[in-house]
Amino acid sequence: MSKTLKVAVLVEEHPYNIMEFQHMLDSFADCKCYVQPLDLFAQDRENRPAYDTVLWYNIHWNAPDKGAVKKYLEEEMGHSPQGIVLIHHALLNYQNWEIWDKICGFKDRGANREFKYHQNEEVKVQVLPVDHPITGGVKDFSLIDETYEIGEPEDPENTLLLSTDNPKSMKTLAWTRQYKQSRVFCFASGHDERAYGDENFRLLVHRGLTWSAGKD
Repeated sequence: MSKTLKVAVLVEEHPYNIMEFQHMLDSFADCKCYVQPLDLFAQDRENRPAYDTVLWYNIHWNAPDKGAVKKYLEEEMGHSPQGIVLIHHALLNYQNWEIWDKICGFKDRGANREFKYHQNEEVKVQVLPVDHPITGGVKDFSLIDETYEIGEPEDPENTLLLSTDNPKSMKTLAWTRQYKQSRVFCFASGHDERAYGDENFRLLVHRGLTWSAGKD
């Protein structure tokens, strides 16, 4: 693995503050982040293996029924140590599809958009007492962010890292797991520039990228 972390950043089907999101990515001095649509990433068989980790910031409600994305997700994702990082709305991808349930470690992800979301919520984030490279030394902090009322990451193989007691939010905010050969970091926060600009959020995302790529 090279000294500079190569990160594919996948976007599609959800608006976001492009400039501020890019500023966050640029702040990761040891990362080279390549923002691209998921469809083009899935088709790029030549360059795709070169990425150390993949940050998912897209949203697609329905599972793909054909094409390069379906082939990649079913046959190739997780078949190498390439890391997987799911941020915010990427957790809602592919409702009622077992493959994505297994990747992110929970099933109740707002199927058919039957969930509630709340913007501009004060989210008091508690760091759980787990010895983990992503959260080591991080203290409890607060964010103004969008929250989701969906299920909890119930898979017993998940390692829970962050939580909140906001009644309009899922309780668990971040966790890790293993999907085949890939390390997976899931982080439910990250709606807009108020999260992108927060030093704790940036630190956790950066550490998640590093950990998922096996460079912790």
